[in-house]
Amino acid sequence: QVHLVESGGGLVQTGESLRLSCVASGRTTWIYNMAWFRQTPEKGREFVSSYNLRNQSTTYADDVKGRFTISRDGANAAVYLRMNSLKPEDTALYRCAVDIGTASYTYWGQGTQVTVSS
Repeated sequence: QVHLVESGGGLVQTGESLRLSCVASGRTTWIYNMAWFRQTPEKGREFVSSYNLRNQSTTYADDVKGRFTISRDGANAAVYLRMNSLKPEDTALYRCAVDIGTASYTYWGQGTQVTVSS
């Protein structure tokens, strides 16, 4: 089993930045990919970014490219999402998820809320 805890969300104004953290514990050696998703009642869930722990490759959704950066903490089983130039459209519950090699995300954190006001 893998347990995920997110943090770093908050209320910011347009143009400001936040850094989200996702810390994994438990059977962390199982992990192939860690990813960020965001969800709202209006849009549902959408993919944001992923980090492959085995080859260090990264992936971004088109609407966050150039603004968001995913990275890994070398000292901990954790990934970060640096979010710059935030927009009201980025407002969502941001959740971390883990793929243990099944080509699907099967472990999820509870999420951290990001709210961007104008």
